[in-house]
Amino acid sequence: MAAEKKNANSPSTGRGVPEEMILKISKEIAVKFIEVGRITPTNFPSIFSTIHSTISNTAGKKGND
Repeated sequence: MAAEKKNANSPSTGRGVPEEMILKISKEIAVKFIEVGRITPTNFPSIFSTIHSTISNTAGKKGND
């Protein structure tokens, strides 16, 4: 129950995806890119920003329902 209340109070996108979930997904993708050498300390800020905004935009889009 506590987790449900926490998520209910989290800021969300238009489809109800909590910002916390978007950050977790962004982090997981960034970690994978770091593991394969696609992200370095030098390019991390710009790449993470791009990953986060792409996921946020995708999660916020409304379907064709």
